[in-house]
Amino acid sequence: MSTTGIDSWAVDLADVTTIYPFQGTEGIMVIIAVAFWIIWHVWQLKHENAYLREKIENHANEDNIRRSIEEG
Repeated sequence: MSTTGIDSWAVDLADVTTIYPFQGTEGIMVIIAVAFWIIWHVWQLKHENAYLREKIENHANEDNIRRSIEEG
């Protein structure tokens, strides 16, 4: 199965225009990848902060803080 239209590599590659699929979309794919990467980091930071905030709200009452100070 050929996705590029090349049946044999025994040709002059200067005459071949497309040697892999989606040629010319590299820039768009890089932009999409960078945008996905940034969005993932923002999402990850929000969820980690929410998780830590929930842990602090559940465990940071006066008794726990007082016991931690007295034990330390």
